Amino acid sequence: MNLQTSSSSSSSSILNASIFNSNTMLLKPTINLSLKTLLSYKTLKPYLNPLTHLISHPPKPSHHFSTATAAAAAANRHHQLQMRGKSEKRRRQDSPSGKLFSHLIRCAKDNNLEEALRLYDDALVNNIPLNVEHYNKLLYLCSSSDTDLALKRGFDIYKNMEINNNNEVKVVPNEATFTTMARLAAAKQDPELAFDLVKRMKEGCGISPKLRSYVPALLGFCKKGMADKAYEVDGYMVENGVAAEEAELGMLLRVSFDTGRTDKVYEMLQRLRASVRQVGEDTAGLIEDWFRSDCAMGVGVVGWDVGKVKEAVVKGGGGWHGQGWFGKGRWDVKRTEMDETGVCKSCGERLVCVDIDPLETENFASSLSTLACQRETRADFLQFQEWLQKYGPFDAVVDGANVGHIKQNQFVFNQLKSAVNLARKLSPSNKLPLVILHSGRVKGQHIGSPKNKTTLQYWKESGALYVTPQGSNDDWYWLYAAISSKCLLVTNDEMRDHLFELLGTSFFPRWKEKHQVRLSITRDGLKFHMPPPYSIVIQESEQGSWHIPTVIGDDFETRRQWVCANRTKR
Repeated sequence: MNLQTSSSSSSSSILNASIFNSNTMLLKPTINLSLKTLLSYKTLKPYLNPLTHLISHPPKPSHHFSTATAAAAAANRHHQLQMRGKSEKRRRQDSPSGKLFSHLIRCAKDNNLEEALRLYDDALVNNIPLNVEHYNKLLYLCSSSDTDLALKRGFDIYKNMEINNNNEVKVVPNEATFTTMARLAAAKQDPELAFDLVKRMKEGCGISPKLRSYVPALLGFCKKGMADKAYEVDGYMVENGVAAEEAELGMLLRVSFDTGRTDKVYEMLQRLRASVRQVGEDTAGLIEDWFRSDCAMGVGVVGWDVGKVKEAVVKGGGGWHGQGWFGKGRWDVKRTEMDETGVCKSCGERLVCVDIDPLETENFASSLSTLACQRETRADFLQFQEWLQKYGPFDAVVDGANVGHIKQNQFVFNQLKSAVNLARKLSPSNKLPLVILHSGRVKGQHIGSPKNKTTLQYWKESGALYVTPQGSNDDWYWLYAAISSKCLLVTNDEMRDHLFELLGTSFFPRWKEKHQVRLSITRDGLKFHMPPPYSIVIQESEQGSWHIPTVIGDDFETRRQWVCANRTKR
């Protein structure tokens, strides 16, 4: 009964609607047809029996409705997966293994080895399953203690982790496991075992060791004065693509010095030059000790081939020759500074500006472009490159946001204008520098007066302003522009954050040193500090003297400290 009533009601409504539509058509002055003609007209036939029409041609759901339904269903599935994931995580955390891991994390934070070992022993008694993370926490705590008990228990735990009663691997160790065990081996004064663990990690398990994995063995051999074994570890690192850093090169330098391996001392200084460039205080002190030693006094050749040395200097780009120790006798070793032109205030020798291979610059710009397209919206960055092709190259690029904030809490547009004017004066052709500004910096309160807006418009019309899009990181833009234009970069950004770490190359610090213009605020206004006319890197002269820059001091606020070592002139 209800169904019939509902059907009748629907039919009546639809019929009324059709009659209303028909009447509307009849009222149009351009239509001169009778009602009978209209009712017999082909296009209106379906409306004579609307109920039949609806049954045979049900209305299709709207596209909007189907899309909304699908979106709601997807959201519901996502919510269900989230809830299931949270439930699974809660179940794991509430399990005996999960609770044990939480307790071990607390023990690690509190450095409470005794409690961790108690929990471990209880877990073994109660057959609580342990995974690699449980073992790593326990081994870490053992390696952080210098007691005999910690050493013994650490090796026992590793043995229990490695093999069960059926001589099968219970839990597969990972890189952290091997590295921690290498530390325990070194604490046991067994660097050979530490090295074996690293080799087992690589050759037996196919795990690529990290630098930290090699350090225990390297340090252990160096402490024992086992120079050849230390060199073996170093060679294994090089073979597996792991680069020693300042601390590791310092260890190798020390063991070479202590064992009288003068050729290796020379090698390590050259490697420090190539990879570290400026050394910390500990390394600087070690280098001074070497040059003041009797061993250093007795090494070197008196008659060297000047032509061969000059050729090697040119081939290496300047600043070193790699031909060995020159001269005889005691070294004069002092801490000193360089003047504005790069002349040593101690020995009077002028430092050189080490060349950068143009091909290196092109390759680096290409790598930077690839990385930027991955990190930024690709279309946005490609559009910038096209713009740069049209308006570039430039003589200078200005990091607008950084310059506008120098010693200011707020963005100061006048400060940016001053920097642009100074940069323009440096241009041989009086060309405006390229100003990179984020879209958020060219709006409202950041710009201030109408005069500033006029300046922005002038820069834009001159092809000297690029506004980076919303959501972008403008660092990619100004860095790429400066490198691809092979020009100066005006910024106080130290370029040490995550973005610049991604570049992962020795080229970048060399490029930055030769191209970055830094700024300071003086009583007379903004002042530029140009790149030094010499390279801040360990330098070996054609006469055999050495100049080693330290990280102590800054070139325009505090003069950088250098170690100067040259043969005493007699």
